[in-house]
Amino acid sequence: MDRGTVGSAQSGRLLVEVREEGSSAVVTPVGELDHHTADLLREPLEECLTKGFSRLVVDCSRLEFCDSTGLNVLLGARLKAEAAGGGVHLAGMQPVVARVFEITGAEAVFTVHDTLEDALGDGSAGSG
Repeated sequence: MDRGTVGSAQSGRLLVEVREEGSSAVVTPVGELDHHTADLLREPLEECLTKGFSRLVVDCSRLEFCDSTGLNVLLGARLKAEAAGGGVHLAGMQPVVARVFEITGAEAVFTVHDTLEDALGDGSAGSG
């Protein structure tokens, strides 16, 4: 499988890894996504969209915290991806992060997958 790392950004509390996986860009935030670290996720998401990836898979399996600012980054990326004919898929959310999406109702506007493999399988093989 092609798992080439495209790039990464890091602060003390958040590391963001980006790689290409077939027709998807996989963005993996590691740590805490909040007001202080939101731009570290926003910038790679926007860069992926600029490069022509309209299908973004956010691997949330190592995301330990997400506040409303982080949620807004993901919502903004979703709007841009959908405008480009794609979408944002969330995979492997930890219970503490999933709770934020449940409370706010944001889970209803994202495609949420139990695992990264499920998220990649959903779109990379085509529909059917």
